Amino acid sequence: MTDGSDAHQERRRLVQSLESLGAAFQATTLPVLLDSLLSTELTIQQLKVLAVLATTEKGATGRGLADTFGVSLASMSGLVDRLVAQGTATRTPDELDRRIRRIRVTPLGLVLVRRLMAARPELNPDILARLELEDLRALEQGLRAVQRSSAAEAPQAQEI
Repeated sequence: MTDGSDAHQERRRLVQSLESLGAAFQATTLPVLLDSLLSTELTIQQLKVLAVLATTEKGATGRGLADTFGVSLASMSGLVDRLVAQGTATRTPDELDRRIRRIRVTPLGLVLVRRLMAARPELNPDILARLELEDLRALEQGLRAVQRSSAAEAPQAQEI
């Protein structure tokens, strides 16, 4: 019976340790993330819309985006106009209903979203290059496990 109890205690200790490490990473990487955010010409609202577009397979409608963000269709239309002008989003006719325009993230918009929202400064190649091979293997194994668990819980892309 002690094996199960020991394993439970070790799991709890490891989770607490990883939570502490996560908090330490957040504190040390915030300046890097903030620098990336400040270096873009996107507003926070534009970045949010791009992030939503990046998670929708079929794109979104202006009405769907307006409803999602609780703004008027006119406000969302102006925001999308600016994204299209910057080359980060496109408007195309819907394949089934040509009256509807689908808004999609462009490759440039996707790069911006990934760089700003999913940047992991602690996984910087320069930092990783300084790690011992054994540590790199362990990190890869751990991150693969986290990715599998995250993918299993990730909500499916929804139509907006």
